[in-house]
Amino acid sequence: MVQIILVLILAYLLGSIPSGLIIGKVFYKTDIREHGSGNLGGTNTFRTLGVKAGLVVTLADILKGTLAAALPLLFQMEISPLLAGIFAVVGHTYPIFAGFRGGKAVATSGGVVLLYAPFMFITVLIFFFISLYISKYVSLSSMIAGVTAVLFAVVSGLVREWDIPLLVVVLLLASFVIYRHRANIKRIINKTEPKIKWL
Repeated sequence: MVQIILVLILAYLLGSIPSGLIIGKVFYKTDIREHGSGNLGGTNTFRTLGVKAGLVVTLADILKGTLAAALPLLFQMEISPLLAGIFAVVGHTYPIFAGFRGGKAVATSGGVVLLYAPFMFITVLIFFFISLYISKYVSLSSMIAGVTAVLFAVVSGLVREWDIPLLVVVLLLASFVIYRHRANIKRIINKTEPKIKWL
């Protein structure tokens, strides 16, 4: 039990690494929490620091989720990678290293899915970019990605066999992502949500 607790704490700490804050301060002398939406995720990094920084932060945030989810496998523990992944997502959203002000859980959630269900990750990524290409809204595309993950889990269950832990986790993550984007939803409705210009 102690080992499990330690692994979950480590997963949370991995998730808490503030990629956006580190990249912004080290390479751009900028605290991205003072710009744009104030979030530490990839979207605000793209908006504040540009495409290169945004890509680096997004990839780092994905890898946090993947590595955290891999911890139970690395330590050969009988707990689900999904559980460790959830702790990483919580860490990313409420990071202890950045005053508990983090991102919106999209990239790190994707990293968890990448480890546990790679084909689901690829499918979600495709739908994310299709939505992004059409709408130019990162926030809307992120929410569509979450819904796609849930639908993928349901269809997989109907066609093959049910993975109930995966279904529950992606449902929780998708709901959390949508909740975190509630201000964006209002701006989309009011047509004041910023659109990307690089795609």
